[in-house]
Amino acid sequence: MDATLGFAGHSFPAAQQLGSDGLLIGIDQDEVALAAASRRLDELPEGARPTVKLLHGNFGDLDELLLGCAIPGIDAILFDLGVSSVQIDTPARGFSFKEKAPLDMRMDPGTQTLTAAEILNTYDAADLARIIRAYSDERWASRIAEFIVHARAARPFETSDQLVDVVKAAIPASARRAGGHPAKRTFQALRIEVNGELDVLRRGLEAAIRWLNPGGRIAVLSYHSLEDRIVKDAFARLADRCTCPPDLPVCLCGKQPIVDLVTRKPLVPTPEEIARNPRARSAKLRVAEKR
Repeated sequence: MDATLGFAGHSFPAAQQLGSDGLLIGIDQDEVALAAASRRLDELPEGARPTVKLLHGNFGDLDELLLGCAIPGIDAILFDLGVSSVQIDTPARGFSFKEKAPLDMRMDPGTQTLTAAEILNTYDAADLARIIRAYSDERWASRIAEFIVHARAARPFETSDQLVDVVKAAIPASARRAGGHPAKRTFQALRIEVNGELDVLRRGLEAAIRWLNPGGRIAVLSYHSLEDRIVKDAFARLADRCTCPPDLPVCLCGKQPIVDLVTRKPLVPTPEEIARNPRARSAKLRVAEKR
């Protein structure tokens, strides 16, 4: 199962290995991505193509999505938590701080109603500072929030370039000289808030591990520290469930591990991989195996 199908960049080579006896389940909440992935997977040779089930939805609702597939379990599950190319490279979606576009940032515009513009125009300064700080570790979160509230009093936020200008004005010039684009963290925080990404990730991981067959593996690619911490903590908790005091010579609680850690430390891209794909620079891969 590819829980974040996108354009089938991972699923296409996986399908080639599965062959005609395999089953590939792809999930995405973006209908444009689903349609593109379907076309790409149709390119597989007829005799070597696995059964393919593409599901429209959010992996936070994994239980509901998989119940309709009538399967007992899954052997391998992949989460690639990066924003997909279809979202970054489509200016109208408002994910990028590099293009003038509506401040949308919804991953599923067909069902979601909350947009980044609504957050910027309605949240008070305290709430804006909270999400910018919590979801991006932005040092200047309170100052950015104050500048946002001041700016929207004169003109409501509608486009990404408005937000970029306000963030640049809020961050002192000396602090803008390093660390990449000054608006990057604020855009990340808004995207996470719009899509409830961290809560969705927690629910999706728990459900995915429930659906894994014994010996099955779950692999998660994350791209910022908040995601990686959630994955790390979930895997560690399920790999060491004992709640007995550390000074007890034997376990009395009887809580057995559910997974084994395949990667004690996350795998990171090599310099060669980063040269080929700069977006992979911050990627971390963690893998666990179901007992």
